[in-house]
Amino acid sequence: MVADTQSGASALVKDTTTQAFRQDVIAESAKQPVLVDFWAPWCGPCKQLAPIIERAVSAAEGRVKLVKLNIDDYPDIPGQLGIQSIPAVIAFQNGQPVDGFMGALPESQIKSFIERLVGPLTGGIDTLLDEADNKADAGDVAGAAEVYAAVLAQEPNNTRAIGALVRLHITLADLEGARRFLEAAPSDKMNDAHITAARAALELAEQAETLGDVRELEQRVAADSEDHQSRFDLALALNSRNRREDAVKNLIEIVRRDRNWNDDGARKQLVQFFEVWGPNDPASILGRRRLSSVLFA
Repeated sequence: MVADTQSGASALVKDTTTQAFRQDVIAESAKQPVLVDFWAPWCGPCKQLAPIIERAVSAAEGRVKLVKLNIDDYPDIPGQLGIQSIPAVIAFQNGQPVDGFMGALPESQIKSFIERLVGPLTGGIDTLLDEADNKADAGDVAGAAEVYAAVLAQEPNNTRAIGALVRLHITLADLEGARRFLEAAPSDKMNDAHITAARAALELAEQAETLGDVRELEQRVAADSEDHQSRFDLALALNSRNRREDAVKNLIEIVRRDRNWNDDGARKQLVQFFEVWGPNDPASILGRRRLSSVLFA
């Protein structure tokens, strides 16, 4: 019978065998990352590592588990994985080894290792999402994606993380990737604000793919200030290049010149922009203010 180690952390730290490895590691890693500590009773560094890694796993509060395998008693698994020196720790996620380290690392490095798998260990889901948002705003797309993915590992239906990953793929011009994430959203969450905003952002990106060059559109508008279609297309193209305030100015100009053009299309497009950008975005605030001054002057 397999005995749990450390009674206070029995749910997070356990011993395993060759026979139990598939359930304890492969199956369990579909729920959260599982660290496998390959050790032996004669290994001094293994004894140094054990309490350190167990504390770090406990501090992760269920976001990662630790499974310990005595290589003397159960040599088949380490042999198959090519483990030739211990202590060795291999992280499994979704049934596959994804990362690892060798030797008795200090606790700070083990914490960093775990954070590579699940994101920052301080704070809850909202803190993680705020951290990811900050990384995205700073242009650290890879870092943001890693933290959003860590959130989804804990909460697969988190719409804020799904919507944010859709936007990140749009930023990378990977519209197919954005569609995949959007399609993965839960069917009962399709009207969630984060999902509808992500869907609108994807629609705008798909529209922008069909537009002409910004310079060419600007030349058309300069040649004919009443060419509302070119001005409208220019606004979409400018938004796709993150020139939001310029996009607002062009759509406001259409509303000012011809409110009824294309069945009030310019105003409706502005409203869609506001939905995608969010109410606190400076371009949304500017756009609402200028739209009000035109509509209610």
